[in-house]
Amino acid sequence: MLRSLLFTGCLLLPLLAQAHYPVMDCSRKDTAISCQVGFSDGTLAQGSEVVMYSYADEELQRVVADSSSTAHFNWHEGQFYIQFDVGHEMPAEFDYVEF
Repeated sequence: MLRSLLFTGCLLLPLLAQAHYPVMDCSRKDTAISCQVGFSDGTLAQGSEVVMYSYADEELQRVVADSSSTAHFNWHEGQFYIQFDVGHEMPAEFDYVEF
């Protein structure tokens, strides 16, 4: 009995270990930046923090995604990137040159 439970547990372990990684898509209109954040399985990330950093890794702006899972930033003059990090190995990032 114990052996069959251990075998079943070993079969189910890979299903539990599958992680959904963070995704982000940003767009710019005039001086406004909007970033839709969520996860690779299609779930949204309302209430999650999204941060804009300079290339020197200084925090420029920190916002919380709204009820539609969108983070809103003001355009920053200079080099920057936006990061959605939920503690996964690879956070989602969007560089200013991608606009």
